[in-house]
Amino acid sequence: MLQEELKELAAPILDKVKAHPFWSGLRDGSLPAESLAHFVQQDTGYLLPFYSRALARTAAAARSDEHVSLLARSISGTLEARDKLREAYGSLAAELDAPALDPEAAVDPATHAHCAFFQAASARSFAAGFGALLPMVWFNYQISNDLLERHTPGSRYAPWIEVYHPGEGYGYAVQAFMGTADRLGEEFGAVERAEFVKHFSVSTRYEWAFAEAAWSRPSWPF
Repeated sequence: MLQEELKELAAPILDKVKAHPFWSGLRDGSLPAESLAHFVQQDTGYLLPFYSRALARTAAAARSDEHVSLLARSISGTLEARDKLREAYGSLAAELDAPALDPEAAVDPATHAHCAFFQAASARSFAAGFGALLPMVWFNYQISNDLLERHTPGSRYAPWIEVYHPGEGYGYAVQAFMGTADRLGEEFGAVERAEFVKHFSVSTRYEWAFAEAAWSRPSWPF
């Protein structure tokens, strides 16, 4: 099955992401609050909206109504998650002693590159688009579960970790995406399959880069 190949391909990057100081700092409460604010700002202000639009472009290129339906549901879910995260952060910021979100905050270079990758992949082909989009679904599920299971009870960010987790129902969405990947692996020709895997692989590296950017909080040099 293609999903097993993808999981094996993604495993080293997923391990590095879980061990990254951003996520480990969330688990044990040591993360600077400014890093969490940067993450939420970039994620909800830029990445998730771009991701939802890439889902729409990929759905437009799909040859199957089943694929269109899956991606359409994910569009709604992504935008709802964006709103939920912004509202939750606003409610918890004072308790976490974290800065408020800045409505004028610019996109940082790493987020800009991540968004551009989604836009380019989804404009290239259905195979490229679906391959590029899949890691965010898979990594979000793995990371949010890991946070919930391994965070230090009673630590500073425990309330945020609770609301960051997308809920048990999200597992069904992940299964639907991975099951679709298996079926596509059987339907694709060699060229499409290679394009799918290539874009999946590149996208996993952006997951690490996004955590790194939240940790280092880069900005444009002007």
